[in-house]
Amino acid sequence: MDILHLALLFGVGTAAGFINVNAGGGSTLTLPTLIFLGLDSAVANGTNRIALLLQNISAVSSFKKHRVSDPRTSLKLSIFTLPGAVIGALMATRVNGLLFQRILGFVMLLVVFSMFISRSPQSQPDSGTDRRRWLIYPALVAIGFYGGFIQAGVGFLFMAALYHLLRLDLVLVNMHKVFIVLIYTVPALLVFILTGNVDWEFGLMLAAGNAVGAWWGAHAAVKGGEKIIRLILAAAISIMALKLFGLF
Repeated sequence: MDILHLALLFGVGTAAGFINVNAGGGSTLTLPTLIFLGLDSAVANGTNRIALLLQNISAVSSFKKHRVSDPRTSLKLSIFTLPGAVIGALMATRVNGLLFQRILGFVMLLVVFSMFISRSPQSQPDSGTDRRRWLIYPALVAIGFYGGFIQAGVGFLFMAALYHLLRLDLVLVNMHKVFIVLIYTVPALLVFILTGNVDWEFGLMLAAGNAVGAWWGAHAAVKGGEKIIRLILAAAISIMALKLFGLF
């Protein structure tokens, strides 16, 4: 790698880490960059997991430093993503690039619509009486599969599930999200490593950028609260929607 490739990976990683913590879709920046630098879809997908692992370690640490942490609940939620993540990662090593892109496009359209469905004003965070709360568990299994399979845009899915089903505020949603992604990324990354679908040189440089962006992203989320998260989320979703419609 020359210095321009190093700078590109670090810069893209920093932007992706910040976006991933506050919204989602950062992998839609990193995956095309890795492919642009010569990796095929499966290797790019696996290499991206190194960055995601370090990104979420950094984000979890930042949230904990700001005393926004609930590891027991986060771990409980994470466990439900593990089976799907492993199966999804195994499938990802066998899928062709065109199918990869079509599935991503379809899922992102659904997510864009879901995030604009407002909650009832009477809804309170962590309400224990909502009968829909149990749906979070099958939702996590399904999202875990998607995360293991493609990953790109999975942050939107977690935010939609945690926000609408558990009725958490967006700061807590993001705190749980980064912990959950950290946990299921470990077995998913192992699958890609064991199948030879990781480029360590590219992955570690990208990971350095993701970690820096994630640290500042968590800091911004805690300090700015729901207001800044909504702004970043709206911008991220808008960009994703425009890209899906082929406007750039």
